[in-house]
Amino acid sequence: MTRGLVLGKFLPPHAGHLYLLEFAQNFCSELTVVVGTLESEPIPGPLRFEWMRELCPRAQVLHLADENPQSPEEHPEFWAIWRGSLQRILPQPPDLVFASERYGERLAHELEARFVVVDPARTALPVSGSAIRERPLAHFAFLPPCVRAHYALRISIFGPESTGKSTLSAQLAEHYQTQWVPEYARAFLEHRAGDLRDEDMATIARGQACAEDALARSANRILFCDTDPLATQLWSDALFSQVPDVVVQAAAGRSYDLTLLLEPDVPWVADPVRYLPEQRDGFFSACRRALQRADRRVVTLRGNFEQRFVAARAAVDALLEEKQA
Repeated sequence: MTRGLVLGKFLPPHAGHLYLLEFAQNFCSELTVVVGTLESEPIPGPLRFEWMRELCPRAQVLHLADENPQSPEEHPEFWAIWRGSLQRILPQPPDLVFASERYGERLAHELEARFVVVDPARTALPVSGSAIRERPLAHFAFLPPCVRAHYALRISIFGPESTGKSTLSAQLAEHYQTQWVPEYARAFLEHRAGDLRDEDMATIARGQACAEDALARSANRILFCDTDPLATQLWSDALFSQVPDVVVQAAAGRSYDLTLLLEPDVPWVADPVRYLPEQRDGFFSACRRALQRADRRVVTLRGNFEQRFVAARAAVDALLEEKQA
């Protein structure tokens, strides 16, 4: 029985980490992964801990949140501090320490273990956490699904009924070879034959958010969302003159890198789950006000469907160029 240890920040986890962990699990009988985090780091420690629990189901994953120094230059007792933290959290001393960095050899010495180096030159997978944090979209292929969901640009397609939101979402997803999120309310209402009640709005808002978060894991840099919970809030007010607190909270809890607001200047197409054919202009105005209050980055699209598609691509390309610069 050999016990192995991998210590890391996983800021964020990437393919290089997964290679290290798979190597370690193949090399030893039992592997413990310690996720060391600081409060000041750009990705919350509890989130990274949950990511690593998902990514390492065969290992024991522990979270070390001690505010320890990050290099020997920061504190004369650097190694003693880390030795104490690890001895406190580890259920048993490790026999082996796996790492790609030079610190691994000294860490193994401090824990009276043997050091096993893994791809120190990053030959197998040339990527690093710092490179990903600096330009996440450029290194998207190295990210596991849970981390892709964190970094994917989210673009909401927003506006009144029968303005081509679903069509545009599908077109953009095909053009950028990525995923789009269908409107949850449509599936909900079609199942109910169009019967909508005020108590349903909370389910619709939650369903939209959950669908978005689920599909973000398979996104390729961008996730296009056919509406979002803020629209559910507007519909609740328009149809029932009230908005449940849970819907307000769902809307406030979402953020989008860009919102494409569609004007109601295309012909109305009747549909069993469309409700306000005569109020599209008023609903558009309500959408614009709500997006302004939410301080969203908005590009308004108008004209025929081809003109909207062209303008939408220009807006998305500008966002991609900005985020990848």
